[in-house]
Amino acid sequence: MTTSSAYQQPREARRPRLRLVSVDAAPQSAVQPRPGIYARWGKTLLDRILAAVLVLATAPVLAVALVLVRLTLGPQALLQQARVGKDGRVFAMYKVRTMLPDRRDRRDRRRGARGSDRRLCHKRDDDPRHTPLGRVLRKYSIDELPQLWNVLRGEMSLIGPRPELESVVEQYGLWDHPRHQVRPGITGPWQVSELRSIPLHENMHLDIDYVRDLSWRTDLAVVRATVGALRSAGGH
Repeated sequence: MTTSSAYQQPREARRPRLRLVSVDAAPQSAVQPRPGIYARWGKTLLDRILAAVLVLATAPVLAVALVLVRLTLGPQALLQQARVGKDGRVFAMYKVRTMLPDRRDRRDRRRGARGSDRRLCHKRDDDPRHTPLGRVLRKYSIDELPQLWNVLRGEMSLIGPRPELESVVEQYGLWDHPRHQVRPGITGPWQVSELRSIPLHENMHLDIDYVRDLSWRTDLAVVRATVGALRSAGGH
């Protein structure tokens, strides 16, 4: 989850502001979340309550992570990245820094770790810019903890399609935009599927199916799969 200049905060993120990415041509009416109490307000209420609890529970872990990143990588331990959210609105997504500065003259960039290729997979393990500490933070998804604040702000959900960069959304096909019918999530169907090793843009149907089948049961299934993945990462 990087930008073309990995750790220079985008201007949009430095001064967060909402604006719309055009999705007028998308067949939005063809894909709609299931009507019901959960989709209308239950999911948002649960998001806020659970995010508040998780913010308090994980605060010590996040504080230690930020201090270690500050000591090893310098300033800007906490990043903001401009992402596209619900209804095409752009917001500033928070994230713990896990990579070295993205310098254009770095030899590793010339070996192919640049451009849109980096956006094909959200947690690319072989990106040469990862620091040893960054790999640990990403392995246990500690780098995503600041996004709990995005949930509290109403910009994200605990569960949903991952928010994408504007440059990626601009390349969406006609049937890809309905994923913006719901708030983007910290974790979602693609991250916990068996297809997560295949680029997200080739598996957009996972997000579309999630929007169409949105219910507490589908969210619970994603939660269980996410917990399982974290346990596997910890070697338990």
